[in-house]
Amino acid sequence: MRRETYDLYSPAIGSAGRVIGYGHWGRPLLAFPAESGGASDFESNGMVAAIADLIDAGRVKLYCVDSFDAGSWARHDIPLEERARQHGRYESWITEQVAPHIQADCGGAAEILTTGCSLGAYHAVNFALKRADLFPLAIGLSGNYDPATWHAWGERGDAAYFSNPMDYIANAGGDHLDWLRSRVSILLVVGQGAWETHPTGALPSSRRFAALLQERGIRCELDLWGYDVAHDWPWWRRQLAHHLPRFC
Repeated sequence: MRRETYDLYSPAIGSAGRVIGYGHWGRPLLAFPAESGGASDFESNGMVAAIADLIDAGRVKLYCVDSFDAGSWARHDIPLEERARQHGRYESWITEQVAPHIQADCGGAAEILTTGCSLGAYHAVNFALKRADLFPLAIGLSGNYDPATWHAWGERGDAAYFSNPMDYIANAGGDHLDWLRSRVSILLVVGQGAWETHPTGALPSSRRFAALLQERGIRCELDLWGYDVAHDWPWWRRQLAHHLPRFC
């Protein structure tokens, strides 16, 4: 399996972030790690091995990225609005450096799938909804999609609002909502076992968010796994390997 590492500089962050690419060809898949994780986390936790058959068959070309959570959402010493502003720097890196790199590596403009685990699921889904022109399909594994519930404090401003899918989708309308309905598809996968309700809130959040998306007419599938299915890597490996073949 081809494996290449890239360090892409972000003017917004002021430093480089790491991208690890796997495979020679196939539909590009951008993967976000769990909270404060790095680009190597998917590999070290068996996620790459779980979909290796798809990569080796040329159906998927996987790109794993660093997170910036330690400087944004995981910073409990700053209020919600400032966390969201810091997250905006990460959004800039993904859309202005990472996505163009993926497209160039794939030989031109390509529709990029996104996926992620836990906080990475939020990133995968949020990017798809905000930039469906780049990311028309997201697979969220055990995500919580409401940053306002993440032990946050402080008032919400524009940055927090536009970083919270529960907020901006609830109020979407007009041509933009029609475009999202025609363009984007969301798959939310979550277990009903350990840590999916407490402390992560992933199970109730996935249920609420799926209901909101369906109410707004945005394509969304909610896949609930069993009461033995925990908020942990062994189950995320199974979930991604189960669902990904449908999309590539």
